[in-house]
Amino acid sequence: MGEVKTPRQMFLWSLALIYVCAFASLYIQIPGLYGDDGLIPVRLLMPKVQRPLLEQFQASPSLLWLAPSLGLEPQHALELICVLGVVLSLGAVLLGLLRDSLIYLCLWALYLSIYNVGGDFLRSEWDKLLLEAGFLAVLVAPFGLLRGRSACRIHDPVTFWLTRWLFFRLTFCTGVSKLASGDLAWWNLSALSHHFENQMSPTPLAWYVHQLPEWLLKFEAVVLLHCEIVVPLLMFFAPIRRLRLVGFYIQLFLQFGHILTGNCSLLNLLTIALSFSLLDDDHFNSSPAQKKKKKTRTWIPSLDSILVLLVELSVYVLILFSEVKLFKLQINWEEKTLSSQTDFTKEEFDEHLKFIHVATIWVAVLSFTWEAVAAMLQCVCTSGVMSKVWSLLQWTVMTAAAASIFSFSLVPYTVITGSNVLPMVREAYSAVEKYQLVGAYGIHHRVTSVDGRPEIILEGSQDGLIWKEMNLMYKPGSVNAAPPIAGAHQPRLEWVMWQAAQGGHNESPWFTGLVHRLLQGKPQAVGLLQADEAQYPFSKKPPTFIRAKILKYHFTAAEDKSNPKAWWRRSSHKEFLPIVKLDDPALKKMLEEFELKEGFPVQPSSNTPVSQALGLMREQVKGLSGSLVLSTLLATLAGIFLVKAVLSWAFGGRKPKSATADHKSKKPTESTEKSQGASASNRGNKKDNSEDRKLDSEKSPRKRK
Repeated sequence: MGEVKTPRQMFLWSLALIYVCAFASLYIQIPGLYGDDGLIPVRLLMPKVQRPLLEQFQASPSLLWLAPSLGLEPQHALELICVLGVVLSLGAVLLGLLRDSLIYLCLWALYLSIYNVGGDFLRSEWDKLLLEAGFLAVLVAPFGLLRGRSACRIHDPVTFWLTRWLFFRLTFCTGVSKLASGDLAWWNLSALSHHFENQMSPTPLAWYVHQLPEWLLKFEAVVLLHCEIVVPLLMFFAPIRRLRLVGFYIQLFLQFGHILTGNCSLLNLLTIALSFSLLDDDHFNSSPAQKKKKKTRTWIPSLDSILVLLVELSVYVLILFSEVKLFKLQINWEEKTLSSQTDFTKEEFDEHLKFIHVATIWVAVLSFTWEAVAAMLQCVCTSGVMSKVWSLLQWTVMTAAAASIFSFSLVPYTVITGSNVLPMVREAYSAVEKYQLVGAYGIHHRVTSVDGRPEIILEGSQDGLIWKEMNLMYKPGSVNAAPPIAGAHQPRLEWVMWQAAQGGHNESPWFTGLVHRLLQGKPQAVGLLQADEAQYPFSKKPPTFIRAKILKYHFTAAEDKSNPKAWWRRSSHKEFLPIVKLDDPALKKMLEEFELKEGFPVQPSSNTPVSQALGLMREQVKGLSGSLVLSTLLATLAGIFLVKAVLSWAFGGRKPKSATADHKSKKPTESTEKSQGASASNRGNKKDNSEDRKLDSEKSPRKRK
C-alpha cells in the first residue's frame, strides 16, 4: 500500500467531528438522564464511603471521581467533561495542529469517563466503536504538539493498518451475524421488507423505500449480504489498489443509504471514517505533471498490468457468480422481476464460516507483517546514523503497540465462531477490558420483527378515565406524524425504549425512574420527551396516573387511501406497565429494587466559578432540542470552512506568474521583457562568478597536486 498521509488526516478529522457530535449530544441530555432530578441520578453512583482515588480508578476508570476534589457536583462534573470534549474536538476539526496524539488521548479519556458511569444509556454499539476508534487515533495521530511540529513518521502505515482491521471486523461481523444468528427474515431474504419500519429511527424516505416491490427488496438483501461479507473478504486486504478503491466506494454508498433511510447514526459516521483506511495518497494526487506523465506512457500494456487486470476481473466475476449461485438469482422476463432464494443451509454456512474465519486471521497477520517489514526497511534506509536509530526505536515501540492491539482484538473477534485463542492473550485482554480498547461487533444481533414494530406508548391521566399519550420527539407516536429527522443527534431515551420494547419493564430500571419523574412533574425528565412544552399534554400539571402499553406499528401502504395523511398504522399488542401513581406501593418497591430510592438528601449546589459558568451555559441551551443544537453547531462549522475557503481563494489565488510561465507565453508584455532582461543579467553575473570560482580552484593547493 502507498503513502497514507491524506487518508490518515481524513480519518483524524472525521473522528474529531464525530467526537463533537457525541459530546454535544450527550451534554444536551445530561440533566434529564443523570441530573439530580433525572432518570438515574449520577450522584447515586458516587461511593458512599470515601475511597482512595487510585482504588476508584482501578475499579472503574472515570474522571468523575475527581469531582469532590474539585468542589463540583457529579452532574456538573459530567457537564464539564462534555464541554471539554466539545472544545478539544472543535479545535481538532478547525486546526490541523491540534490533530495530535495528546489531544486524542484526552478525548478518549473523557468519553471513557462518561461511558463507565453512563449505564444502559451508553451501552450501544456505536459507543464501544467510538472508544476503540478513539484509542486507535491516539496511535495514528502524530505526537508533535509538545515538539512544535507534526511530521509524518515512517511507521504511520503500521498504526493506520489497525483502522483497516477494525473496519473489516465491523463490516464482516455485522454481515455474518445476520445469518449466524439464525434470523429467519435474513434466511428467506425478506428482512428489508420489515427493516425500514423496524429500525431505531426511520426517516420519511424510509417510507418510500418500504413501498418498493418485494422482489426488489429481496434482491437488495442479497446485495447487502454480499457487501458486508464477500466484499470485505475479497477487497479490504487485496494487494491490488483498484480493488480496495472499489471496496471503499461500495461501503461509502452503503452507509449513505443507511443515513438517508435511518438518520445519521454515529455508527454510520464511524464506519465512513474507518473506510478511509482503504485509500492512499495516490487517489488524491491529480497534479498536471502526473497527468502528463500518465499520457506519455506507451499504449502497449505490460505483462504485470495484464495479470493485475485479469485478477481484478476474476474477483468481480467471483462476486457475481456467488450471488447467482448462492441465492438462485433468476430473471423472469415475462413479469420483469428477479427471483432470489437462499441455496445453502445454516449447517453449511456455519461449517464454512469456521474455515473462513480462521483464514481471515492469517490473512490479517500476513498483511500486518507486510506493513511492519516495509516500514522497518524504510527505517533502515534512512540517511544518518542517529536518524536511523531514532526511526528504528519509534518503529519498535509503535509496532509492538499495534501488535498488542491486534492480539487483543482477536478475543472478541473469535466469539462469533467460538475459536480458541492463546490463554496468555485472553488474560492480557481481561486485564485491559475495562478500558474498552477493543470491542465485539455483531454478536448481539437483533432479530428482525416480521409482525410489526413494537413501540412503548406512555399515557397519563388526571382522573383515571381520560388518557392522553405522552409521545417522544424522535420515535413513532401519532400515526399522522411523519418520521422525525434527528440528524447527528443521538437520542438516548428513544434508543433504550426501542430496546426495551422487546422485554418487560422489570428489565429496564431506567423506565421506573422515568415514570417516577414524570409523576413528579420534573422538567428535566419532561425535556427528554418534548423540548417544546406545548407538545407535552401535562405541562401545566403533572399526571396523577401513568400506564404504558406496547403497540405494533406498520408503515402504511401507498395504495391505502383510507387515511391519506397517515404514515403509520398501529394495533394494540400488550400491556407494558400497569397503572401506577406517585404513592403506589408497587412503584416504591421497584424504586428500592433498582436502588433508585434516594438514600441521602440532595446536597446544596456548589457556588464555585466553574459551577456558575456551567450554569450559565446550561441556561443558553435550555428548551432547545438536541437536533437543533447539533444542526446549529455543524452549520457554524460549515460556515467557518466556507469563509476560510473564500479567503484562501481571494488572497491565495492572486499569486504572481512564475518566470517559466512568462517565458512560455507567446506574446510577452513589457514587464515580462524587463523581467527576462533582469534574469539575463543575473545569469551573466552568475557566469562571471562561476569563472572566478574556477580560477580560484585552479590556484588551490589541492588542484595543483
